[in-house]
Amino acid sequence: MSKFGELIDVNIPVLLNFFTEWNEQSVAMHPVLRDVAAALGDKAKVIKIDVEKNKELAEALRVKGLPTLIIYKQGEMKWRQSGEQDANTLIAIVQKYI
Repeated sequence: MSKFGELIDVNIPVLLNFFTEWNEQSVAMHPVLRDVAAALGDKAKVIKIDVEKNKELAEALRVKGLPTLIIYKQGEMKWRQSGEQDANTLIAIVQKYI
C-alpha cells in the first residue's frame, strides 16, 4: 500500500481506473483512457489498476462497481464515479484539478 501512497501523492491529478478484464464496461474504457492520457500529456497521470491483482487496495477503497474512476491530487481524493465515461467528459473533469 505504501507504493499507492507514492503514486497518488503528486502535484498533478492522477486518474485511477479500477477494472477487470472480464468486465465488458471495463474493457470498453481502455481506448477512452488512452485518449484521455494522450490529450492531457504530462499534466496528469492515467493509471489502470486491475482489481484481480490488487484486491487489498480495491477493498480498502471500497471499489464495488466496475469500472470505478477516481481522481487524486496530492494524496487527496478529489472525484470518484463508477461506470463508463466518455473521453471528453473525463478530460474536462481532470482539467479542473490541473
